[in-house]
Amino acid sequence: MKFQSTNRDEPEINLIPFIDILLVVLIFLMLTTTYSKFTELQVNLPTADAQAPRDKPREVVVSISSDGRYAIDRQVLTETGVEALTRALAAAKPGDGEVVVVISADAAATHQSVINVMDAARRAQLVQITFATQQSSSGAGKGTRP
Repeated sequence: MKFQSTNRDEPEINLIPFIDILLVVLIFLMLTTTYSKFTELQVNLPTADAQAPRDKPREVVVSISSDGRYAIDRQVLTETGVEALTRALAAAKPGDGEVVVVISADAAATHQSVINVMDAARRAQLVQITFATQQSSSGAGKGTRP
């Protein structure tokens, strides 16, 4: 008696078409999804009267040239010491309202010149200090303030 040999290939599941169909369904669901906001609780937010808009603080612009000369609001100072800067900043400060000192230093100005302006502003009780910068290569020439 002769038996047939059992060299049959075992059945396997081909997953490639299944994955293709799942990807198509996933793309379809992503495209047709509505992005609506669901809330679990209905909340009534409190209301408040709007405050009057704050006045824009006055800016005192201190320019520093590459050779260490100072100008406050476009008026060049003859003296370059910290005491002279303090007196000039105190004179430029109005009696009321906030004042922001904007330091506009040349890129070649020394760090000590900038420190002198910051020290003079502190002595004149001007605590809000910012620096004027300009955008790199693409916007060169347009000064921006942070």
